[in-house]
Amino acid sequence: MRGRKGTVMSAMLVGSVAIGMVYFINFSGLLLISYDRAEAEVGAAASSTDTVPPKPAIPLLDTVAYDKKMLALAHRSATSTVPTSSASSSSTTTPRTATTTRAYLWPAKTVYPNAGALLPFNRIVAYYGNFYSKGMGVLGQYPEDVVLEKLRAEVARWEAADPSTPVIAGIDYIAVTAQASPVDGTYRARMPHSQIDKALELAEKVHGIVILEVQLGFSTVQTEVPLLEKYLKMPQVHLALDPEFSMKNGIRPGKEIGTMNPSDINFTTNYLAKLVQENDLPPKILVIHRFTENMVTGYKQVRPLPEVEIVLDMDGWGFGAKKINTYQRVIYPEPIQFTGFKLFYKNDLLPPSTRMLTPQEILDLTPSPSFIQYQ
Repeated sequence: MRGRKGTVMSAMLVGSVAIGMVYFINFSGLLLISYDRAEAEVGAAASSTDTVPPKPAIPLLDTVAYDKKMLALAHRSATSTVPTSSASSSSTTTPRTATTTRAYLWPAKTVYPNAGALLPFNRIVAYYGNFYSKGMGVLGQYPEDVVLEKLRAEVARWEAADPSTPVIAGIDYIAVTAQASPVDGTYRARMPHSQIDKALELAEKVHGIVILEVQLGFSTVQTEVPLLEKYLKMPQVHLALDPEFSMKNGIRPGKEIGTMNPSDINFTTNYLAKLVQENDLPPKILVIHRFTENMVTGYKQVRPLPEVEIVLDMDGWGFGAKKINTYQRVIYPEPIQFTGFKLFYKNDLLPPSTRMLTPQEILDLTPSPSFIQYQ
């Protein structure tokens, strides 16, 4: 499936925004406490002879409910068993009867998330884009009231299609955008705080979450992700990486499709996990876009953590059969943890397509996606 290549530059900022716009953002990430309060707490501790009470017990994940929901997403019953093959034997002299069965790839076999995880107990339906550009998605295409009205309508559609799974609205804002021009040599532009704050305000109006998208250009996750720490410390803010615009070969974004490796992804999950631990946050979601095999390499070395839930999001556009084929070809065979599916209001209707896929058609995929994104 072609995905977005060939028209990828329509997904970049244009005009005055695209040329020469760069924001130098310095987030200190410090959490300040007033002097009076700190002094009072130290004094109280010094004068007290009582034993310090233990911290409240950390709530535990309901693993039974988690397993049940993961099996449901994989369209398997609770009584399903994982098939095994006895075709191989440690003995070269004793023949054994071979049995051939198809191994279950899903649910992915990985760690349980910490309590408070949004997935798989909920489904996220998010609107994507950048407020500066009408060409990058819904967020920049319509006025705020129209965006909110359309998003609420999509949430209702997904709730009706799967009443067993509550739907959380999301504002998926591109906070670091790939550029056609060098922009200090990195081919990426960072959005100002005011625009990210606008995404936070929009999400609050639908009682939703925020996903901050990062398109690296020639930059790196090690550089860009920590600059968003101020926002990633907030419990309702999550992160997305777009390998399409992670250019490791010196070719500028839009000329070919980029890639990410396990080092990129594992750095990001470890960074997010540290923020979760240090700030007593619920697990973060990390969305990683994909519509070709090479966009994500070495998936077996990618390590989900209890503090970070990983979603591989099928990001290609086209008519329904091609999108489903891409999902089955690049998402299904390489299980990491959760899956997502992206829908394009415009590109999914380009000929020969005559309609977009319905929620039910997407829910029928194995596994059913937990993250739905509209551009």
